[in-house]
Amino acid sequence: MPPAAECNPADEPRAPRDNNDPRNKQGKGRRNDQPRRDKRDVHGWVVLDKPIGMTSTHAVAVVKRLFSAKRAGHAGTLDPLATGGLPIAMGEATKTVPFVMDGRKRYRFTVAWGEERDTDDTEGRVTATSDQRPTAEAIMALLPRFTGVIEQLPPQYSAIKINGERAYDLARDGEVVALTPRPVEIHELVLVEHGDNGLSTFEAECGKGTYVRALARDFGRLLGCYGHICALRRTLVGPFDEADMIPLAELEALCNRAASGEGNLADALLPVETALDDIPALAVTRADAARLHRGQAVVLRGRDAPICSGTVYVTVAGRLLALAEVGNGELIPKRVFNLTGLTASPVRKEEGY
Repeated sequence: MPPAAECNPADEPRAPRDNNDPRNKQGKGRRNDQPRRDKRDVHGWVVLDKPIGMTSTHAVAVVKRLFSAKRAGHAGTLDPLATGGLPIAMGEATKTVPFVMDGRKRYRFTVAWGEERDTDDTEGRVTATSDQRPTAEAIMALLPRFTGVIEQLPPQYSAIKINGERAYDLARDGEVVALTPRPVEIHELVLVEHGDNGLSTFEAECGKGTYVRALARDFGRLLGCYGHICALRRTLVGPFDEADMIPLAELEALCNRAASGEGNLADALLPVETALDDIPALAVTRADAARLHRGQAVVLRGRDAPICSGTVYVTVAGRLLALAEVGNGELIPKRVFNLTGLTASPVRKEEGY
């Protein structure tokens, strides 16, 4: 789906620069009345309850600015039309993004019957219509065909790259993009509400790469009535659920209180290791920690040697140290964490939101 259009002042006509004007000798890219904000090391997760109309990229930029963080990124795009969980990783948490992106997602979505649109949601152009409306029985009979591993054709307006360009950019330029079906896994799909108003609400739990908008499109075609998404909310992303989400207004208020000395910015963070809930933890001694921090393997021996193999996350004195691989009697570091800076408060570590 294409990101929402954003105003870019750089596109506006402007007068030639006068290098003799003292106003133009301020810091590049800043307004004269805005002091430079120093960036800092911030490590942890913010699970934003993204408001409707905001792109995922814009959401990351807003959160990064609120924390004055040096690095930030999200763990899975959420359409502008959608609301709900957008996990944003800052600092060293960015090293754990793949573990969240590979986790399950849960969505609650509403399909409007009778119209198919080129974006498969309400923002698109109507491409087909029907006076037919499906019954609840017909819908429920269809759902087993969309459960398990299925072949799904991504929407024309998607972030998939075609020869280096995003599909939604090509679609906006009027090109018909030749996308191919790909396997996705849907673990659960249920009809939760069906009324006489031409709307049906579903819940789906699915794996990486699933497009909910494509489900609505395919439902409508098979039912002979067409359909598109008119509401979409993500309620689960990997280890993060609705209890972890914080609305943007609440986050802004917390950051403002912290800036005035009335709150703690760390209270808005979840620990880096929250993304690693499904991975075994392994505690090591300070001597072994020093070797791992230098990128050196540690020999595992004695009765305390772990019996597991594969990826583990390593701690020392209760603090996250590294991601490592256990194999052939050794602990081999793969990603080492440097958590110097702002991290989640102890209360957040124990209780969460």
